[in-house]
Amino acid sequence: MNLPTNTFKRALAEGTPQFGLWAAFADPYVTESLAAVGFDWLLVDNEHAPNDLRSTLAQLQAVAPYRSHPVVRPVRCDTAIIKQMLDIGAQTLLLPMIDTVEQAREAVAATRYPPLGVRGVGAALARASRWNRIPGYLEHAADELCVLVQVETVTGLSHLAAIADVDGVDGVFFGPADLSASMGLLGKGGAEPVREAIRNGIDAVRRAGKAAGVLAPDEAYAREYLAAGATFVAVGTDVSLLSMAAHKLLMSYSSNVDETKKSGTGGY
Repeated sequence: MNLPTNTFKRALAEGTPQFGLWAAFADPYVTESLAAVGFDWLLVDNEHAPNDLRSTLAQLQAVAPYRSHPVVRPVRCDTAIIKQMLDIGAQTLLLPMIDTVEQAREAVAATRYPPLGVRGVGAALARASRWNRIPGYLEHAADELCVLVQVETVTGLSHLAAIADVDGVDGVFFGPADLSASMGLLGKGGAEPVREAIRNGIDAVRRAGKAAGVLAPDEAYAREYLAAGATFVAVGTDVSLLSMAAHKLLMSYSSNVDETKKSGTGGY
């Protein structure tokens, strides 16, 4: 049994654009249905979605037969949490709220076994090693791990070049929502000053030889960031897609709905 190849990490290193989707329903059945569509990557979100360790594990298992690569975002960049996510088999992590070089180094260290890092050694109990059935897992696990750090504040931007330069950081992801709030533009992630900061950030990350990513559900913005050099772009979220499709469907019958309400004959 061999260590699974991280195809997503390879694609980023080669500069091949990777299109992703946020999986925020915290349900393996939904996430598997998204994997069947064929997105390059799916973000299993623990920071803002109601996921926990077991629901994340279930989604990793659900996505495993498909080509879509699961990226896991922990609730915070914490050594103990990272250890658990790696042990259940996550090979790519998106670590939120990285503002300094020290935080970026600590994030990488949490993914490496000693003496290169501080990851706890429990491979015999871990899905990641197939319960010690992968020869050389301890020595080679880091080769297939992809560490993505999220820069989403003005402070983070001020240290961006140094963060991107940290050995073991494979990519930097920009979060427009938090970044816009940090810039005094709460709720205006698409404002030109925010987009300009992200474009400049993408350029800085690429000059450091790393991959740059961003969440951009608006197609115009997604293409703007791709043109600026972004490699991995989340082009939507499952929650928004369902909500918008449901709203559109209802509105297609809006006149009938209104008439039903007026006549008092609603219901089945």
